[in-house]
Amino acid sequence: MAKILSYPLSVIHLILFFLALLIFHPIQLLCNWIGGHDLHQKSVAVLNLCLMGSMLPLGNTFSIKYTEELPVGKSYIFVSNHQSMFDIPPLIWYLRKHYPKFVSKIELAKNIPSISLNLRIGENCAIDRKDKVQAVNALTTFAKNAHEKTRSIVIFAEGTRSRTGVPKPFQRRGLQTIFKYVPNAVVVPVTVNNSWKVDRYGKFPFGMGNHISLTVHEPMPIAGKDELEVIEAAQNVVHSSVTSTAS
Repeated sequence: MAKILSYPLSVIHLILFFLALLIFHPIQLLCNWIGGHDLHQKSVAVLNLCLMGSMLPLGNTFSIKYTEELPVGKSYIFVSNHQSMFDIPPLIWYLRKHYPKFVSKIELAKNIPSISLNLRIGENCAIDRKDKVQAVNALTTFAKNAHEKTRSIVIFAEGTRSRTGVPKPFQRRGLQTIFKYVPNAVVVPVTVNNSWKVDRYGKFPFGMGNHISLTVHEPMPIAGKDELEVIEAAQNVVHSSVTSTAS
């Protein structure tokens, strides 16, 4: 019954979702032209709040919990598990004060209103997972820029989504590249829960009545620490807080 009901509600969600993307595409361009990076990022944050709102017809909601407050003005490397595309809007909205910049697959940087534009002009990083040279070069440039401008980085360290919520091992190479060029940054593990349930039926319709929660864990400075130990510790913290997976 829930799946049948989700069909018309998913259509409403998609209309609202794509309407937001179309409306905010020119808004992003205008904000970037008038106010540069900071105003552009405010428009991106509001866009992602609207994308979160597009889930309301399906009864899907979002929240965030901080283990401790994060001072503004520092570089953070938010290391998160990845369950669905709806991990991204709450990360952008809730972490907006830290100017989060994302590592994304290169396919998303083309032909998607608002999303591709933000990846191109918003100081994010699009990598080709089939081209290791391109990926390393893109991550290096991206990390250097984040270090110079005191931006924060969000990386889905598992590499790909877990469509059942079951955690996957962290991919180390990308994190090590970022650590090298942002040596004063602080790693902040983030656990996403229940996002995978939005895609429980596949690409369509969408799951209903899910509470998607983010937990921002205690920061881990990387200066003077063994990189692999930091990655292992972050993985353990993130994975130990995953509360719900498909049976």
